[in-house]
Amino acid sequence: MMIPPDVAATIVDPRAYADGRIYESYAWLRAHNPLGLAHPDGYDPFWVVTRHADILEISRQNDLFHSGDRATTITNKIADERVRSLTGGSPHLVRSLVQMDAPDHPKYRALTQSWFMPANIRGLEARIRKIARASVERMASKNGSCDFVREIALHYPLHVVMEILGVPEADEPRMLMLTQELFGAADPELGRNKGAEAVPGDLGAIQAVLMDFYQYFAAISADRRANPRDDLATVIATGTIDGQPISEFEAMSYYVIVATAGHDTTSSTTAGAMRALCENPDQFAYVKEDLARVPGLIEEAIRWTTPVKTFMRSATADAQVGGRAIAKGDWLMLCYASGNRDEAVFEEPNRFRADRKPNKQLAFGYGAHLCLGQHLAKMEMRILYEELLQRLTSVALDGEPQMSQALFVNGLKRLPIRFEFS
Repeated sequence: MMIPPDVAATIVDPRAYADGRIYESYAWLRAHNPLGLAHPDGYDPFWVVTRHADILEISRQNDLFHSGDRATTITNKIADERVRSLTGGSPHLVRSLVQMDAPDHPKYRALTQSWFMPANIRGLEARIRKIARASVERMASKNGSCDFVREIALHYPLHVVMEILGVPEADEPRMLMLTQELFGAADPELGRNKGAEAVPGDLGAIQAVLMDFYQYFAAISADRRANPRDDLATVIATGTIDGQPISEFEAMSYYVIVATAGHDTTSSTTAGAMRALCENPDQFAYVKEDLARVPGLIEEAIRWTTPVKTFMRSATADAQVGGRAIAKGDWLMLCYASGNRDEAVFEEPNRFRADRKPNKQLAFGYGAHLCLGQHLAKMEMRILYEELLQRLTSVALDGEPQMSQALFVNGLKRLPIRFEFS
C-alpha cells in the first residue's frame, strides 16, 4: 500500500514535472500501486490516485470528497501551518471556485457560468478569430524562427480572456507576469525570487503576488460598481449570493482564478500542440491535409499536455475506492496527467495521435468542478490552429524545449522553432 520513498519524493519534486520523470513514476504506479499511500518527508501522508477510472469515481462524488476542507494543491506541513496561522485556521490563501464545496460552489459558479457556455462564446468567435489572425501575422514577421511560447502562445489566450474580464490591454503584461509568478513560484526563472530555488514552506513570494493581484482588482471592482460595463469584472464586482453582495475576499479570489487559470492552461496547451507537431511530422501532415481535423488535434493536445497536473481532495467519510479503504479525513492527490496516459483507457497512450477517437481526456476535471472555461479554451485553440495551419508549410524544433518546475500547473516556458509560411 505504501509507495516507495523514492517514488513519493518524485511526486513532490517540481523538477520532476519539468524533466518528465513524473511520467515514469506515474507509469510505475499505474502498474504496481495505482492507489497507494505516499508519505514524503515534510508532508502529511496522502493517497496518490493514478488511474483514470479512480479519478473519475472520486471526482463524481463531491459530497464524499471535498475540495475545501484541506489544501486543494499539494502543500507541505510547514506551508500548511503558516497559511492557517495567516488565515485564522483556513488552509487557503484564496477562496475561489477551486476551493469551494456545496452549497457555496454551485452558487458562485452560477455567477459567471453563462459567460462560458457555448451559446455565449459563439458570439465571440469573430473577435477571437481577429485576435488569432493578428497572432499569426506576428509569427509571420519573425523571419522563420521564434520562441513560440514567449512570442505567441503566452499572449494570444491572455488577450482573449482579458478582453472578456475587462482588463485594459496595457495591463496584460502585468497580468502575465503575476500569473507566471503564482503558478511558477517553484521555478527559479519564473518565480518572484528570480534565480532562487523555492524554499519549502516559504509563502512570502506567493503572498506578495496575491497582494499585487488584490490591489489591482480592488481598483477594477470599485470602478465597475460605479461604472458597470458588459464584462466579467462587472459580474464579479456586483455579484450577489442569497441576496447579499459577495465578500471582498471572495470577489478578489474570483478575479484571480479567471485572470490566471483563464489563460495559463490554454497557453500551455497551445504550446504543447505546436511541440507535438514539431516532434511528429506525420501528425502535422495529417492535420494540414484537412483542417476539419483541427478539433482532434486540440483534444489530443489537451490530453498530451494536461497543464493542471494535480488537485487534492479530502474524504468526508470512510470510503472504498479502487479496492482501498479510505478513511474520513484522508487526503487524496488526483493525478490527471497520469489518468490521461492510462493504458486501460487510451490505446498507445504515449503516442500523440490527432485521430484519437474516442478521446476521454480528463484534463479539465470531471463532475461539479469541471473547468468552467473548457469550451472557450477549446474554441480559442481551434481558431488559432485553423488560421495557423492555413499558412504554415513546415515546422521543426530549433533548440531544446523547456518546461516549468511546478507541482500544480506546469507547461512549456520555452519552445524555439523554425518554420516556413506560404
